[in-house]
Amino acid sequence: MSIWSPSSWRDKPILQQPTYPDKAALESVLEELRNYPPLVFAGEARSLKSQLANVANGEAFLLQGGDCAESFSEFKAQNIRDSFKALLQMAVVMTYAGGLPVVKVGRIAGQFAKPRSSDTETIGGVTLDSYRGDIINGSEFTPEARIPDPQRMIKAYNQSAATQNLLRAFASGGLADLHQVHKWTLDFASQGGASQKFETLANEIQKSLKFMEACGITSRTYRTLRETDFYTSHEALLLPYEEAFTRKDSTTGDWYDTSAHMLWIGDRTRQLDGAHVEYLSGVNNPIGIKAGPSMDPEDLVRLCDKLNPNNEAGRLNVIVRMGAGKVGDGLPALIRAIEREGKKVVWSCDPMHGNTIKSSNNYKTRPVDAVLTEMKEFFQVHKSEGTFGGGVHLEMTGKNVTECIGGSFTVTEEDLSSRYHTHCDPRLNADQALELAFLIADSIKEGQK
Repeated sequence: MSIWSPSSWRDKPILQQPTYPDKAALESVLEELRNYPPLVFAGEARSLKSQLANVANGEAFLLQGGDCAESFSEFKAQNIRDSFKALLQMAVVMTYAGGLPVVKVGRIAGQFAKPRSSDTETIGGVTLDSYRGDIINGSEFTPEARIPDPQRMIKAYNQSAATQNLLRAFASGGLADLHQVHKWTLDFASQGGASQKFETLANEIQKSLKFMEACGITSRTYRTLRETDFYTSHEALLLPYEEAFTRKDSTTGDWYDTSAHMLWIGDRTRQLDGAHVEYLSGVNNPIGIKAGPSMDPEDLVRLCDKLNPNNEAGRLNVIVRMGAGKVGDGLPALIRAIEREGKKVVWSCDPMHGNTIKSSNNYKTRPVDAVLTEMKEFFQVHKSEGTFGGGVHLEMTGKNVTECIGGSFTVTEEDLSSRYHTHCDPRLNADQALELAFLIADSIKEGQK
């Protein structure tokens, strides 16, 4: 049996990695990163794992959401704040209407690298390397921009550190106080159907808070009324960067990837003998596995054995991404294999990646109806199998974008060009995400009957 180390992945086959032309420059950057402070701490990752164990046991729900790919150009405090507020809105809907505590995890402060279906991109007869995320190269279609530049890792770290700092301030500095619930609605979404429904719920929450205060339960005396736990996650795709932040915890002697609280393996890089599985098998963070239609049930069991040999609750999050109309074909077999082997996992639904289409005006988009349908099918399958669908994994933003068609605002194909800002895949805007939150809350209640 091979012995794991932070660099043992280098001996395994690897996919979806850039080729840096200047190896000396790459090594210089990685050496610099190894000496940088961690972005998160081992104790925080353990706390998240403990909360995810509650999800695995059907006692909580996981909300994981954020940008498809963070960018350097869109790095603004307002954007971070608005995405945080959108997630708070969703979480309070699920908690109040669904009756379960919600574990909040952002796709943020590190979600810079993106897998691609092709190594190259051709436009107008010109072929260049594909854009792989701002941590690797530029999105501009020029030969210079598409050259992988290791200095981008330094910029990604600095942006992640600043984002983490702001998120910690939001989570503990008053913005997350339940007494501020009316202030979480974003201005552009205030007239949407989901937001109006949220205002009704917010009024109910305020009445409950007044009653609790009369009983002596206030935000001054109960931390959970004025603060929240908020965790970060990203796909562990660029392994040289992840290795640079792999640190041994001084209190336990265990290895952690300190670039995020949770890391996940994509559907394109989950090969059992591959570098990404090898790397994540040795860090003690909570780990996600994307499971698309090609996931074989026995391969999922083998991945559980490799990534979670002690069958620890809260360690593994199986993120199912089948596509609307296909969940019933693929998910039951996965559930039955996991149940047969007694594996402890969190089941969550990614209703985004399997529902990407090209609009008639050539924009990549996702119909909100298809997203909602896949979520419904996910919960229906779990109810029929007697298991708990415990989470959702969304590409979303608090910005007023027009990237996914449909929803209560009825974004049409003609609207896509007006505010299409994503650097990669289309995201739900805050009103569309809130609409989904009400569906999830109803599904949680239905599953409890």
